[in-house]
Amino acid sequence: MVTIPNILSLLRIPLALAFFQQNVAVRAVAVLLALCTDGLDGYIARHYKQTTRLGTVLDPVTDRFFVVVAVCTLYAENRLQAWQIAALFCRDFSILLFGFYLFLKGSLAEYYLRAIWCGKITTVVQLGVLLSLIANLFVPDAVYYTLIALGFLALIELGFSNPGLSRQEGPPPSM
Repeated sequence: MVTIPNILSLLRIPLALAFFQQNVAVRAVAVLLALCTDGLDGYIARHYKQTTRLGTVLDPVTDRFFVVVAVCTLYAENRLQAWQIAALFCRDFSILLFGFYLFLKGSLAEYYLRAIWCGKITTVVQLGVLLSLIANLFVPDAVYYTLIALGFLALIELGFSNPGLSRQEGPPPSM
């Protein structure tokens, strides 16, 4: 479905490709625009009632694509260590673990996908780390430890966000 929020989400794909440029300004603008489109697409979708099933999948997928491309590029440039990459993706590991749990429980199809606060905070911190690395600024280990903590908190939040997994709360967004 073509909606403004879905178009804004899709913009993060070409923004990720900006990381193939060695230009610091181009990369920084790409991160800032990714941050803006991520906030704006959710706001517009909720405020103007343009939420769709496609959008609930497209938004996090394009977020992940952007971050993966940026992180892989920075790793190839020796700006990130493996443990730092794991910390950056700790929330994503938690989401996969929770999805696996739902699958094993037989509740995956019943789970209503929605944004979680730990996820939103993690995305902002991730993009802040990317901006810092682009600018050749030192990122303290405490920031990476914070991302690990947010990953564990995301797992807890996911568990409490839908306690009645056997029933869906409210109608799902239309396609």
